[in-house]
Amino acid sequence: MFRSVSKFSVPRGSAKVFFFRPFNMRGLTVDALNPAILNVQYAVRGELAIKAEEYRVQLKTNTAHGLPFNKIISSNIGNPQQTGLDQPPITFNRQVAALMEWPALAELARDAFPEDVIARAKELQSEIGTIGAYSHSQGVPFIRKNVARFIEERDGYPSNPNHVFLTAGASAGVTLLLTMLISNPKSGILIPIPQYPLYTATLAAHSGLGIPYHLDEEADWATSAPEIEAAIAKAVAEGIEPKALVVINPGNPTGAVLDEATMEQLVHLCAQHNLVLLADEVYQSNLHARATHPFTSFKKVVRALGSAVPLVSFHSISKGVTGECGRRGGYFECANIDEDIIALVYKMVSVGLCPPLAGQVGVDCMVRSPRPGDASYALWKTETDATHAALEQRTKTMAARLNALPGVSCVDSPGALYLFPRIRLPTAAIEAARKAGKEPDTFYALELLDDTGICVVSGSGFGQKEGQYHYRLTCLCPGVEEYVGALERFHRKFMERYGA
Repeated sequence: MFRSVSKFSVPRGSAKVFFFRPFNMRGLTVDALNPAILNVQYAVRGELAIKAEEYRVQLKTNTAHGLPFNKIISSNIGNPQQTGLDQPPITFNRQVAALMEWPALAELARDAFPEDVIARAKELQSEIGTIGAYSHSQGVPFIRKNVARFIEERDGYPSNPNHVFLTAGASAGVTLLLTMLISNPKSGILIPIPQYPLYTATLAAHSGLGIPYHLDEEADWATSAPEIEAAIAKAVAEGIEPKALVVINPGNPTGAVLDEATMEQLVHLCAQHNLVLLADEVYQSNLHARATHPFTSFKKVVRALGSAVPLVSFHSISKGVTGECGRRGGYFECANIDEDIIALVYKMVSVGLCPPLAGQVGVDCMVRSPRPGDASYALWKTETDATHAALEQRTKTMAARLNALPGVSCVDSPGALYLFPRIRLPTAAIEAARKAGKEPDTFYALELLDDTGICVVSGSGFGQKEGQYHYRLTCLCPGVEEYVGALERFHRKFMERYGA
């Protein structure tokens, strides 16, 4: 990577000055890097997001920008509190965070903090000390006990806090487990299509293989055990060793919520094929149809069945009504995992010293929210109810309006933060996209951005069936009438332009 250098000196007074002259030095080049990273793709922050940011800078720095819009709407990522989406943070969480950052505030501005906030902060301070110090590598033991209690109350089955690992968001935990499971170049991980691109990106970076199984759009993006069986058989025939099954519930990007009968089938399938079950459950509180589509954790199903299937479940403070993406807080729980594996997981997390303390405090606030009778409960209930209602209303409005457009069909998502509409593009548009060297849905999404300032993610970034085209957009955007109206006007103009 670096070449040898020649050295010579020139007298200057009584001292010598040494000059180092490069000899045939090329510097750091792409071919000197790990070749696996060249295969990493992460569409959520890819080409469309980069172009949107360029437009954002142009709008901010040039009053005569000449663009046909005056703002960028970032509908490409589930980032609730970002500027423009502005989901209000939960007051209780922020007040606890403030006192953890500067404990003196409890005395300097005592009237600003309810009694339960002050009590919570003092309790955490006694367990943690200052959040400027490292914690236990697995996470603060006291907070892990609170996570275990939250899981027990949710599922009705015990949880071992020593099998709970706090993380810098759920993504850090997912990445760790995937890298540990890739034991050879033929190690395969079953991933849903469409899927959140964290999975394919991580597999590509660590030379693992994704084994795709397709969700059924015609059945509201249902997960099919026979489809997974077929994917396993195909992989084995190709010499791939299936190691784990990833299930995202509620789904990203689809918003589908699994029913218990399907979950039981998947647990039996994992037992039959000796698979680790990786349950991505970060949207478990984002439910828009609780009566018909309630959330059930895989931990509850595994325990109810008495199954010995190895299970790792992930959760995060970035989603739900918490939306604290920037604090990087999450956890995963291991169930039916041998102690020698737990020890290896601990060794790996120790390399990173510890998860962010601000994120750990956020996890504690998520799993120990105010209860009836607490001083903060009334405000907490008002804030969380308002966020749930806004997300439900936006999701239903957007789905109905998108379904009314020519050439568009959209499953009305019962969970998560997204819609994943299918667009049936005219032949002329597909040909124009190919000529431009773009996937057709990326071509559509780029024109949408150029025309309206709305940034979405093309379906090809999540995976889809051959010949089908989608895009993902969040249901976080306020001003639904203006936002969806711009989508509608663009779509009709696009279809007319290309002869539909």
